Amino acid sequence: MAILLSATAFAQDRTRLPMTPPDVPKFTELDARNAEAPPPWSVRAPEGAPNVVLVLIDDMGFGHSSAFGGPIPMQTADALAEEGLRFTRFHTTALCSPTRAALLTGRNHHSNNMGSITESATAFPGNTGIIPESSATIAEVLKLNGYNTAQFGKNHETASWEVSNSGPFTRWPVYRGFEKFFGFMGGETNQFYPAVYDGTTKVEVDSEDPDYHFTEDMTDQAIAWMKSQKSLTPDKPFFMYYAPGATHAPHQPPASYIDRFKGKFDDGWDAYRETTLARQIEMGIVPEGTQLPLKPEFIKDWDALSDLEQEIFARQMEIFAAFAEHTDDQVGRLYTAIEELGIAEDTLFIYILGDNGASPEGVANGLLNENTYFNGVEETLDEVAQQLDKLGTRESFSHFAAGWAVAGGTPFKWTKRIASNFGGTRNGMIVVWPGHVSQPDAVRDQFSHVIDIAPTIFEAAKVPAPESVNGVKQKPIEGFSMIGTFSNPEAPEFHKTQYFEIVGNRAIYHDGWVAATVHSEPWADAPRATLENDTWELYNVDEDFSESNDLAAEQPEKLEELKALFMSEAEKYNVLPIDDRTIERLDAKTAGRPSLMEGRKSLTVYDGMYRMMENAFIDVKNQNSTYTAEVEVDEGASGVILAMAGKFGGYSLYMMDGKPAFTYNWVGKEQYDIVSEKGVPPGEHTLRFEFAYDGGGLGKGGTLSIFIDGEKTGEGRIENTNAFMYSLDEGADVGFDEGTNVSDNYGIAVHDNKFAGKINFVRIDVE
Repeated sequence: MAILLSATAFAQDRTRLPMTPPDVPKFTELDARNAEAPPPWSVRAPEGAPNVVLVLIDDMGFGHSSAFGGPIPMQTADALAEEGLRFTRFHTTALCSPTRAALLTGRNHHSNNMGSITESATAFPGNTGIIPESSATIAEVLKLNGYNTAQFGKNHETASWEVSNSGPFTRWPVYRGFEKFFGFMGGETNQFYPAVYDGTTKVEVDSEDPDYHFTEDMTDQAIAWMKSQKSLTPDKPFFMYYAPGATHAPHQPPASYIDRFKGKFDDGWDAYRETTLARQIEMGIVPEGTQLPLKPEFIKDWDALSDLEQEIFARQMEIFAAFAEHTDDQVGRLYTAIEELGIAEDTLFIYILGDNGASPEGVANGLLNENTYFNGVEETLDEVAQQLDKLGTRESFSHFAAGWAVAGGTPFKWTKRIASNFGGTRNGMIVVWPGHVSQPDAVRDQFSHVIDIAPTIFEAAKVPAPESVNGVKQKPIEGFSMIGTFSNPEAPEFHKTQYFEIVGNRAIYHDGWVAATVHSEPWADAPRATLENDTWELYNVDEDFSESNDLAAEQPEKLEELKALFMSEAEKYNVLPIDDRTIERLDAKTAGRPSLMEGRKSLTVYDGMYRMMENAFIDVKNQNSTYTAEVEVDEGASGVILAMAGKFGGYSLYMMDGKPAFTYNWVGKEQYDIVSEKGVPPGEHTLRFEFAYDGGGLGKGGTLSIFIDGEKTGEGRIENTNAFMYSLDEGADVGFDEGTNVSDNYGIAVHDNKFAGKINFVRIDVE
């Protein structure tokens, strides 16, 4: 007797993921010819579920792009805005890792334990840097609902001490729902010498090609993946997260873009703010009557600058504009591929122009090497001027002056890291979804936040936010779907209350009002006051778009009401206790977070190990250290034995013309070379490099001694050392120096600096 099973018997429960096949009754029929097989069961996306492409640009201000009134021509953003909607009151968290965690989960950044970047995680809930399993990502949910998923570009959401060959990999993209990942794991990367992973495997790119650029490479990868996916499974929707490292420092456009903006910013940042605001009003991006707040006192008037300062600063902005235009062109390549595949009508395309406000980390004068900022080392104006032609090239790791960050946030006052002002949290967003936008080329001004993206995508894909994923009960989604605004410009405000907090800078939005305090300016050495004694401001942002009229003195009761609401939301979402430390938190021991090297005083590494990131390597900074290498060499051996980081800061021990040598590269400013007076005879030998730290504080100098088989053969001074970090994107290599070269004494290409001999081991010991 045949048992008949209807397709409806296989209905899928999407609230508990992964979905499981239904029970099938046992058959009693002996012969399969006399029985009817049950219909195949598989996980399928809901009928009509669209492809979803989520684009996130890095470190771009609200007033940068032409699509939101800025002076940087971004033709792709302009064209997409004409097809879709501009959201002018969309908000981020003021810092990259927190925004990205919130974006991909629909939960607030402290709910995700991402109160700051992963490299400054602490032991407190809300700041551990570990996204909990109860916060499944968009990718996880959509994959388990029948989508293919892929991520290209920047991650920066994985606990920093877990980025190594030892993992664990459970918080890497490919274990958080992305079937394909091609990108980098940290907060930034060198566009010409990137640290790229495919899945969990480090891959080499053709960085010796003078035309190589990472943003172009990741775009090629994204297009190839999309074409393959649609070729094989044209009816299966995909979710793509496309997150370039641009326009985060280092500002590195291709050479062909660099001179496009020559002279375009000679009028300076004050004129930039005024002309940008005028365009924003004309375009309907901001309301008539919007005023420019006064700049922070730290930012000088352009007219008060010297001719040299103006020349340097204008060039910095030319480089950034070139970088931004190039990035937008790559987004254009991606969208053109979507159109050529004939799937644009079936694709929800979300283009977010910045994960926070424009970056002020270039401080007063801008930087040739951003690494100086992270180590508290000053770059003088003369130093920048002498190497101005290097900006934007492979010879720099550059950043613009903070005045351009303020200008890039027009019409607001502040920048990235200032969660208390929309200049740090307001970013333009464009949504294109043909057939679902009632009035293309329109503006939407409902308050929205990065946590609203996940529920919006879920509604578009016709899937619920799951109650459990992989057996883990899920936290409720804390954002709200924005889809109602796609067809109705008058849709009521759906997101009425939202807190903001980054390193003590904090604010609360509620029903058109904002209470905020700037606890610590981004360029300051210390906060303005203690957390208890901060001065709060009050704005009616329904009437004062740019937060230019502080009403705190006029309406103290309203201010106190909102301050109390902030504390209530802060308790609810794990914001407390607030930690206002900044650079100090880059040190794992100081911050109290785990370290792969926790408690270890010695590490032995072997030939061929490479790109061991600083957070997964033994820390030698601010203390005595010894490097012992057992090697086998021929006459006149050369090449790198061990190198940490590269051209913009690091150290290297190597052989040069048969002699052991050591280079300490101090934040790219000074290269201290110590070379043995004697060569190493052919055969097996033990080389030792001992660094005696001067002490007396952080970043001090010391004496480096070289020994061959126990005999001292060289000594020299290293006057300064990196106090806090070497690099966010280059790690340690054994047997060669990948990426950029620490020392000018050997070539940048691996085949030019590879060790000519055998390395049995290298042991690093610290006191």
